[in-house]
Amino acid sequence: MSNPLPNVSRETSDQLHAYADLVRKWNPKINLVSKTSVNEFWERHILDSVQVYNIADSSGHWVDLGSGGGLPGIVVAILNDTEQKYTVSLVESDQRKCAFLRTAVREMGLNATIYTDRIELLPPQDADVLSARALSDLPKLLEFAERHLRPEGIAVFPKGETWKNEIARAESEWSFTYEAVPSTTNYDSAVLKIKDIIRV
Repeated sequence: MSNPLPNVSRETSDQLHAYADLVRKWNPKINLVSKTSVNEFWERHILDSVQVYNIADSSGHWVDLGSGGGLPGIVVAILNDTEQKYTVSLVESDQRKCAFLRTAVREMGLNATIYTDRIELLPPQDADVLSARALSDLPKLLEFAERHLRPEGIAVFPKGETWKNEIARAESEWSFTYEAVPSTTNYDSAVLKIKDIIRV
């Protein structure tokens, strides 16, 4: 599989590895990622999040919904540390996971804001880029996008092998344009780049 990290700096690579180490340290206490995927953290989680960042290819306000253990939100903040293309906001309702996110931001000196709120209760974020990984099905994600994404913004949602079925279900409730970018970490998956979202 191709590696979406060919051009990152040594400092960025070191930060990504430090983040991976931090997740491994905290995971036994609060289960940030599944136990089975901890040993494949780089391939399953880091690279998967890096491709989301690369696919967005935008600027402005990046809002990551349901950030959990920081995927892709913390990875986005690390990559953005060099480029400074975004202001980064992470939204997570679980207090313990927010404690982890704040620790990661503080220890790595990242520029990111953490919101401990439910997505549907958080004031509209006016995001230029909206991401969510393993959070909900596409119809629900588009509902969140309606609230938090700017009309001209883009959503980037990594999806598994059933992404075509999710598109079909979503199209019964929503009008949108999308590009399905093949995943670099799972040949049957895709990252959906969605815009022009309107409820029908």
